[in-house]
Amino acid sequence: MTPDPPCRPTEGLATALASLRSDDEARLVLRDLCTPAEVRTLAERWQVARLLDAGHLTYREIHDATGVSTTTIVRVARFLKEEQNGGYRLLLDRLKDPS
Repeated sequence: MTPDPPCRPTEGLATALASLRSDDEARLVLRDLCTPAEVRTLAERWQVARLLDAGHLTYREIHDATGVSTTTIVRVARFLKEEQNGGYRLLLDRLKDPS
């Protein structure tokens, strides 16, 4: 495998992540790639995205239930609804309909 060009390290990471075959493999990679605090932060954002997508709780209720700051909740909501990346939406929809 050739190393990534210096200007494209995220493409190599994305390719590597896409090659994972199970939840267990993903957990192993997260533990190696991120600090425990970074994994917690990613997990919190994912939890917030799922709660926002469900649509049953206000931002304050999500904060009270998770301890995640309202600033982070607003940021996740913005990325979920407005940003062009579509990463949260892609994962949420895929997990609802894994076909």
